Amino acid sequence: MKRIIECVPNFSEGRDRQVIDAIAAAIASVEGVKVLDIDPGEATNRTVITFVGEPDPVCEAAFRGAAKAQELIDMRKHHGAHPRSGATDVLPLIPVAGITLEECAELARKLAERLYTELGIPCYCYEAAAYKPERKNLAVCRAGEYEALPEKIADPARRPDFGPSEYNDTVARSGATNVGARNFLVAVNFNLNTTSTRRAMAIAFDVREKGRKAREGGSLTGKLLKDADGNQIWIPGTLKGCKAIGWYIDEYGIAQVSMNITDIDATPLHVAFEEVSRAAAARGLRVTGAEIVGLVPKRVLIDAGRFYLERQQRSLGISEDEILKISVKSMSLDDLKPFNPHEKVIEFLMQDEAEEARRHRLVRMTAEGFARETASESPAPGGGSISAYMGALASALATMVANLSSHKRGWDDRWKEFSDIAEQGQTLMQELLDLVDEDTAAFDRIMECFSMPKGTDEEKAARAAAIEAATLNAASVPLRTMEASLKAFPLLLAVAQNGNPASASDAGVGALAALAACRGAALNVRINSSGLADKAPAKPLLDRAAAIVEEARALEARVLAAVDNNIGD
Repeated sequence: MKRIIECVPNFSEGRDRQVIDAIAAAIASVEGVKVLDIDPGEATNRTVITFVGEPDPVCEAAFRGAAKAQELIDMRKHHGAHPRSGATDVLPLIPVAGITLEECAELARKLAERLYTELGIPCYCYEAAAYKPERKNLAVCRAGEYEALPEKIADPARRPDFGPSEYNDTVARSGATNVGARNFLVAVNFNLNTTSTRRAMAIAFDVREKGRKAREGGSLTGKLLKDADGNQIWIPGTLKGCKAIGWYIDEYGIAQVSMNITDIDATPLHVAFEEVSRAAAARGLRVTGAEIVGLVPKRVLIDAGRFYLERQQRSLGISEDEILKISVKSMSLDDLKPFNPHEKVIEFLMQDEAEEARRHRLVRMTAEGFARETASESPAPGGGSISAYMGALASALATMVANLSSHKRGWDDRWKEFSDIAEQGQTLMQELLDLVDEDTAAFDRIMECFSMPKGTDEEKAARAAAIEAATLNAASVPLRTMEASLKAFPLLLAVAQNGNPASASDAGVGALAALAACRGAALNVRINSSGLADKAPAKPLLDRAAAIVEEARALEARVLAAVDNNIGD
């Protein structure tokens, strides 16, 4: 899985578009970073820029953005309605995919150290990146705002985690930056079949972590209860890591519970939806749908779709698009307006369509187009790509039989057994589909190496080394196809022996395709290995390929025997 993080810095300029655009351009100048949103606020004199990418590019972009803000924003002249302590006020790193919060915290600390070391910007580390427990709270780090920095820097207990021991001109101009790491925040509004703000607020109090103030007799209007020290007593709500209020929206003519889920691990979106629905029903109301504000990581919707599929006792081994559709419909995310996951999911927005098309040129073709491309004068796609595609089809057939078995009448208590097989089949099918294009790419790389210059001895040596490396890779890719195709046999055997008998022939065809994939890919291992000048690296590849073919033959025979037993005479 690609490692993706989000960064949402807040800069202390919301009125001068030239300054805002220059900061955004500095961020966007880093290759591999995609700016998703620029949101200036005139009253707050503050701009929030959202960008995403892999960790190293995002950290570099954050540094460049902060450097540009330091250059263009003079905090001695800044005024706005929002609390702030620096030209780059807050700089949070947020895990989206393939990376943990702890890893983001370590990245944030290194970024804070670099900002001070290279730019002289004092930095406090907050939330998950905090060095001191009290600094997990941003408000503690930003206490007194920009104006309090001289006295905070002079006080060892309040001094920044990275910063000078004395107030200086650099600090006077740039202020201090709060660098942190936090979980992804999901902003969501739950639509209610009421116009009552008071009832929406009551539901919000029921579910938000902070809860509501305790009153005598448990009533809504009784005297507020305090403890022995005179502090207000609170009754906590049911959802961890959630903040919520109730409001009325003129545009829609309904009341909503507006929620920020600050910890999607503690409270996934679907859990919040179910709990707000329960709390609403207890008050005689109904949640008619949900409205996601901003963007979400893909896993938020995938996890929700899987949750509702499990509740329906339906197979989880379906396509990602189908899982997303279940998620959208189960929570009525399209209640107020159309909901397109490709416009709301961060990973989809990050995709470079041209690059995706290039990397998946073959598998994005129609079946007819793929066949015609194979039949053309071009040497690629060839046997290696075809072998990978046969392996993908074998996995697809295993998945199909498992899904049909999961939904078979009278087999309701076995749905999970077949769902697990279908999930494995989906994963394996995707791996083999990727290998379809990868095999052709490996062949193309050899052709590119043959086009390298060979006018000097150095160029000849470089060309020969490149051809050797590309050829070894071209022999390794079909071996990966063999390894993956071999994994299809246990799935096919399971559905042939225990699955829907009416689909036994499909499992048999899958076994034939899987064996053909293994044998075909073995031929490609052999022919590409024969082109190596150094035969030593080829021997383990050839030995493993031969072993896989023998294992595949035996497994195919077992699958076909089970199929014959199901079909009968």
